[in-house]
Amino acid sequence: MTKRTDYCGRLSSDDIGRTVTVCGWVSKRREHGEFLAFVDLRDRTGIVQCVVDHAHDIRSEYVLAVTGTVRERPPETANNDLPTGSIEIGEATVEILSHAEPPPFQISGRVDVDETIRIRHRYLDLRTSRMQRNLRSRAAINAAIRRSMDDQEFVELETPMLIASTPEGARDFVVPSRLSPGNFYALPQSPQLFKQLCMVGGMDRYYQIARCMRDEDLRADRQFEFTQLDMEMSFVDGREVRAVISEAVSEAAEVITGERPDSIPEIPWSEAMNRYGSDKPDIRFGLELVDLTSVFSDTDFNAFKAPTIKGIKVEAGGDIGRNQLDQLTDKAKSWGAKGLVWVKVGSSGEVTSPVAKFMSEAEISGLLSTMEATEGDICYLVADEWRKVVHVLGLLRLELARPPVNEGGLCFLWVVDFPLFEDVDDDGNPLPAHHPFTMPHADDLELLSKSSVASDLLEVRSQAYDLVLNGWELGSGSVRIHRRDIQQQIFHLLGIGEEESQQKFGFLMDAFRYGAPPHAGFAFGIDRLVALLVGEENIREVIAFPKTQSGTDPLTNAPTSIDQTQLDELGLRVLPPAT
Repeated sequence: MTKRTDYCGRLSSDDIGRTVTVCGWVSKRREHGEFLAFVDLRDRTGIVQCVVDHAHDIRSEYVLAVTGTVRERPPETANNDLPTGSIEIGEATVEILSHAEPPPFQISGRVDVDETIRIRHRYLDLRTSRMQRNLRSRAAINAAIRRSMDDQEFVELETPMLIASTPEGARDFVVPSRLSPGNFYALPQSPQLFKQLCMVGGMDRYYQIARCMRDEDLRADRQFEFTQLDMEMSFVDGREVRAVISEAVSEAAEVITGERPDSIPEIPWSEAMNRYGSDKPDIRFGLELVDLTSVFSDTDFNAFKAPTIKGIKVEAGGDIGRNQLDQLTDKAKSWGAKGLVWVKVGSSGEVTSPVAKFMSEAEISGLLSTMEATEGDICYLVADEWRKVVHVLGLLRLELARPPVNEGGLCFLWVVDFPLFEDVDDDGNPLPAHHPFTMPHADDLELLSKSSVASDLLEVRSQAYDLVLNGWELGSGSVRIHRRDIQQQIFHLLGIGEEESQQKFGFLMDAFRYGAPPHAGFAFGIDRLVALLVGEENIREVIAFPKTQSGTDPLTNAPTSIDQTQLDELGLRVLPPAT
């Protein structure tokens, strides 16, 4: 094989007169007369035009080594859209290194291709400029994260991939054990317990770019397999953890955008919910929720006789048609609302609304004043329990105004002071808002020790925090429970008895007997961070070999059955599908 001397996309006018050899794939071939052709050769750095004699045997995606002299292109043929558009390789000789059949889709990416076809032929999709950019950006982001963590004196450690099954909020992927028939390993949903053990082991500052697996329904921001930056620190509080992570994501953002984000603001969970209707608020735009409960405190309108009434205002949005309003109302109902009230503001403050006749003049005046609504605006109102109201209006806010994934810049946000429990199950056990190893807020410990009332437990705050970017939750963290008595108390409240807790978490609880330091940590999704930084709406576009939304892999046809010999060796049998 002819030895490569240069990359296609790195040649420039400075190389004019040099004899070079470039290697790559044929992106395009154009005939020029009977014996001459222009071949656009592509490698990972870009495209360069090669002028080739006798090119009849060259086809799209053939792999070539081209040797020739770099020369200036005639001005009338220059391509200003290409970095190499002012030069070409002339007097070129060609060595065909590999032939290629016609690909199932254009590598140039000028036409939309069904995702399943792209993933089935992912090795071809990886040649596109989009995937090359995304995956090289991902590598640069990983390198930036590692630099930041190394500079902050963290040690990189690998934790096991075959572990015991532990509840992490999603179903485990399990692996049967050949040497212990009937028993199973689980693939890690996160390295949570092991990184806490690293703190007990005195490692002080740990990090890992960790592969994790969760058997959950797939969405644009979820895959069975994902990668996260996982870290833990000893003798610190949540503020110090957030400072470390802020530094890491800022360095990652800078390597892609060229700019370092401003300092990342913080907002309490309760404020995020009340202002934006979400614990992962997109703060790139307004449409904040406004509380109207006091305005309608004495209302005669039955639909507004509710614990909470809130609204959002769309400036100059009053020209929306009735069909669109009906569609929004149907969506609000699908999100759980009993209805959606809209109020258009006309000239001189008069309003148009299906329920205007049920509102008093004082209520209309209070509504317009509180919402700061003026002529041409429209207000949307929801009345119900607080949690339902903020949930529906939070979704409506996104429906009405959310911009594309990274339009308007990068708006990082820390959401802090989450509740320790998010709800209560049918058995009266509280459900953890984060994992069960999160330390309660110091001021709320008394509520845990003396209260068995569910409503009181739901008031307990945790020392947990989430990092949000443009409305996507990047990751979560918390100060951990390092005291055995408090951890056992939380297990008890969650309905996990001593026998069960010892079976599932005994190795952690036992470790706490031997001097566990106060510690805290965090993990954020690298797939999500990369997608946001490069402007992709779906993390599949920044993963080399993803699964489809149905969880299948068209490339390898996984998941597949295994043969009877393997099943016998593992002591397993496959039941027929449930009917």
